[in-house]
Amino acid sequence: MIVREYRSEDCEELLRLFYGTVHAVNARDYTKEQLDAWATGKEDAVRWDASLRAHYALVAEESGKIVGFGDIDKTGYLDRLYVHKDFQGRGIASALCDRLEERAEGKIVTHASVTAKPFFERRGYRAVREQRVERNGVFLTNYVMEKMKP
Repeated sequence: MIVREYRSEDCEELLRLFYGTVHAVNARDYTKEQLDAWATGKEDAVRWDASLRAHYALVAEESGKIVGFGDIDKTGYLDRLYVHKDFQGRGIASALCDRLEERAEGKIVTHASVTAKPFFERRGYRAVREQRVERNGVFLTNYVMEKMKP
């Protein structure tokens, strides 16, 4: 596996990975209605690309296939972290997170899904609060989590 910086030409593949991961991996913790609201399959590629380019964004590749991605902004907000549904449990999220966290100074904050919360807890994040967020008229539970860098 190689981890490299995001390129605009990655965006469409990232959107497919995002949709597939949310609908497969997060299905154990969220309803179909919630999954459909979270990942519609009609995400705005131009907006995603602009956001990923504005952040420090990384992709993980295996044999030329993108198997994960993540990004963090200048404030230490870890925005996205997704691993392909067929590549779960192989250390990809940890490898991405290690590199993203290196960029942060001080506090790192993320909004973790119910599914991702245990992963972040194992990395030393603590849940600050549970929240209900609205996506396309549907409410989903997630957790504001933070970690202080030493």
